[in-house]
Amino acid sequence: MDRPVAWVYVVAMNAERKRWRREQNAPTPDSPAASHDDLAAAVVTTILLREAIVRLPPRQRAAIVLRHLADLSIAEVAQAMGCAEGTVKATIHQALKNLRVDVEGDDA
Repeated sequence: MDRPVAWVYVVAMNAERKRWRREQNAPTPDSPAASHDDLAAAVVTTILLREAIVRLPPRQRAAIVLRHLADLSIAEVAQAMGCAEGTVKATIHQALKNLRVDVEGDDA
């Protein structure tokens, strides 16, 4: 293998995708009664953000997950995705722009 670290990232991304799909396909119980407004707001925000991330194109979703959820540097994301750092920056920029529009559009 020429780039074993990148391979590990790709395997981790694929495992996370499988987990995500299983979680999305699992039956969801009725909304629990929240005892605090903060808890309810946090749950709503999490759900909206997850739905918005799912709607991103696969490449943008991968870049966002690697950069912000896996906490990788731009260089590490570029290596994992097999592209240039500038491409990663542009992809993340567009993904965040799409997320802002998507999430803000849901509030309106």
